[in-house]
Amino acid sequence: MPQNEEQTMVLVTRQDLKLSKGKLAAQCSHAAVHCALVAKRQAPRELDRYQKNGARKIVCKVPDLHSLKDVYIRGKKAGIVSYLVTDAGHTEIPPGTETVVGLGPGPRSEIEKITGNLSLVS
Repeated sequence: MPQNEEQTMVLVTRQDLKLSKGKLAAQCSHAAVHCALVAKRQAPRELDRYQKNGARKIVCKVPDLHSLKDVYIRGKKAGIVSYLVTDAGHTEIPPGTETVVGLGPGPRSEIEKITGNLSLVS
């Protein structure tokens, strides 16, 4: 990867769960924090570059659990920091519900190969 390539993080959410805005924000936060912690251990230079250049995050959606797991598997296979959030079940959804996948921080071009066709959460 070129040293000057933009670093990004993409958070992919399940549309079928119909989470409240607050719950969705909390689930995305879990993914972002975990991805940053993993990157700190596995790719500290990339994390540093990511933080120094604005810590870009994009939030996208997929229709269902099957699509979410596909994104997660593709991220892992590509060697991108990937995390699948599993909810504890304290509020809106049952324990063990898989809600969000975090990808990155990593090279924007590599992450977009996986998420570039997904719609943004609005």
